[in-house]
Amino acid sequence: MKLVVIGIGQCGGRIADEFARLQARAMEFRRLEIILDTFAVNTDAADMASIRSIRNDYQHKILAGAGKTRGHGVAKISEMGAEIIRADSDKIIDAMRSTPRFFEADAFLVIAGTAGGTGGGGAPVLVQELKNRFDRPVYGMLVLPFDHEENTEERTIYNSALCLKATSSVADAIFLVDNQRYVRKDFSLKTNITGINRLVTEPFLNPLSAGEEKRRGNIGSRLLDAGDILQTLEGWSAISYGVVKIPFIPLPWDYSPNFRKKGSSLHRGIEAMDQALGEMSIDFDPEQAYNGLYLISAPQRELNMDMVKELGDHLRSFAPQAVIRNGDYPRNKASIDVTVILSKIASVPRVSQIYAKASCLPKLQEKRAEEARVKTDLTEEAGRDVPSLL
Repeated sequence: MKLVVIGIGQCGGRIADEFARLQARAMEFRRLEIILDTFAVNTDAADMASIRSIRNDYQHKILAGAGKTRGHGVAKISEMGAEIIRADSDKIIDAMRSTPRFFEADAFLVIAGTAGGTGGGGAPVLVQELKNRFDRPVYGMLVLPFDHEENTEERTIYNSALCLKATSSVADAIFLVDNQRYVRKDFSLKTNITGINRLVTEPFLNPLSAGEEKRRGNIGSRLLDAGDILQTLEGWSAISYGVVKIPFIPLPWDYSPNFRKKGSSLHRGIEAMDQALGEMSIDFDPEQAYNGLYLISAPQRELNMDMVKELGDHLRSFAPQAVIRNGDYPRNKASIDVTVILSKIASVPRVSQIYAKASCLPKLQEKRAEEARVKTDLTEEAGRDVPSLL
């Protein structure tokens, strides 16, 4: 499956940069093109400085609204971000069209952090523009804020609610990523963000690569291609993967057909799936997921029909309502990897929580404004008899 990836705002741009690195790895180690091109769109010129892998030209690092913001961003005002991206949509899409083989893309992926002004406001606008102009699925990846952002900046909740509601109304599917689920408490903020961005993009490598393989030895018995992914993705979605290490060079008895060897391979496959299911990109009730997909990647000697069946049964027990697709992807490596996508999720508690908090904000802000007016009036009344120098 081939994607064109567009990151909007600081968060979106950094994750798009990780997708550019993912493509570099796919080309270096697999000779595959899975990301046709990556773009970073921002209203803040300084935010572009941390982007290293996306090509360093005006058609790939796109500064939007320069006349209005002078390259200094929109200060978390998502309405302004939406207005700027709408006004510059022709410039952004013209830059995307410059991609060689642009029309070979199977889908577009628009990435943004919901809390920001540029990303939170611009993502739904760009998704809508792409939907209007191209007959391709347009997916979103929306990154929800950290707890400390919610607790210190009320605008974070408001922007997130606006972005989630608007994007969900136009995108074909949305990968939800909850930053807080990936936090490592002993790490610095910069290390956490860098690590999170890598964890977010890594699960996409095998599903995108499997259907593009040309080497006979790397084509699975049950090939998972773009059509399977396109049919799976709908509405709110979550993705993750698990990895279990195995010896790179098998010992002679590893080829034995006895039941202990077979049971060991099966156990490792289920362990990898359990890792994936325990670290989905968003927390939700798996019974609310109506589409699912899993891909197992391992050396050919580890893959067998029993493993594929058992993994399918295991995922079925986790998401009993889901229509499940599957595939295998033989790779000569020292691990068993299982990627899981659950989609068409009917209810996501984190999204409902953000909507509920945002709904209470107008009354709370009105109450605070009234209290401020009363205190200001009392202060002015207390100084009424003080002479003025003006």
